[in-house]
Amino acid sequence: MLFWIARVCSTVGYQMLALTIGWQIYELTNSAFDLGLVGLIQFVPAVILTLLIGHAADRYDRRLIVRSAQCVHVLAAMMITTALIAGVLNRELLFGAVFLIGCARAFELPTAHSLVPALVPAPMIGRAIAAWTSANQVAVICGPALGGLLYAVSPKLVTSLCILFFSASIVLISFVRARGVAETREPPTVASVLAGFNFIRTRNRLLGVITLDLFVVLLGGVTALLPIFARDILAVGPSGLGLLRSAPAVGALLTTIWLSNHPVERHIGPKMFGVVAIYGLATVAFGLSKSFPLSLAVLALLGLADALSVVIRFSLVQIETPDDKRG
Repeated sequence: MLFWIARVCSTVGYQMLALTIGWQIYELTNSAFDLGLVGLIQFVPAVILTLLIGHAADRYDRRLIVRSAQCVHVLAAMMITTALIAGVLNRELLFGAVFLIGCARAFELPTAHSLVPALVPAPMIGRAIAAWTSANQVAVICGPALGGLLYAVSPKLVTSLCILFFSASIVLISFVRARGVAETREPPTVASVLAGFNFIRTRNRLLGVITLDLFVVLLGGVTALLPIFARDILAVGPSGLGLLRSAPAVGALLTTIWLSNHPVERHIGPKMFGVVAIYGLATVAFGLSKSFPLSLAVLALLGLADALSVVIRFSLVQIETPDDKRG
């Protein structure tokens, strides 16, 4: 429960900060290319640091890694808040903050995912992952909606609250106690950093679901461009942007609540392909929509399909992977 609440706090903070960054970037530059750069700058650290992240997550205290990542989030939020107060916020500073956030999330997310199985008995891992996913969805609903409403009052208020949410997550994670926390401290070797790749290569099911997810994420994401839809296409402003960012999480939350009590146990492969197809069709429908209610509805459908895929994939990866390779 401590971990669940910590996850809600950190994700609410991240979502509010991401909304502020996206709207500020588009207000400053009016450039869709710069909005795309926000996503790219966050993505690059995860690619460059992949081997180091996996090694660290499997050989050091995962709680310490998560707390350290949250501290970097606090630093990024403080940078933006200070710049807003001083009236010196610019494109370069925002990109610098985004890079820090990208580095922090690159370490935080896989480490936090691999920590979940250490908090519950093995037979409950599937339900725990569904509950973990629901924590994300609760935060993704509340964070952007709250951030969009408060942004209309003051952007500085939003970023200040982000600092509080990240700080609360740091405190809560400090009280989490996990079974089998990694204690090995040997230096990285070629064999150790490539252990995850070698393991996946010998597990066709894991390789399949990870590859499928890779193409879905690369070709089907709409989040980075939502400020354009909110301001120029749907004309709903920062509050509407918050609702657009929240809509996928509404569908996802309903799915994860259902899956927490009714886990997927049969015909997993066809269901995976089906929900990926729904995700793609919903993305196309959103791109064509000129109606705000319709856009919200198809984003909710998109989130519903994505959540089912996430729970299946995360459960399969965590259950079939030994603890020393989960990172």
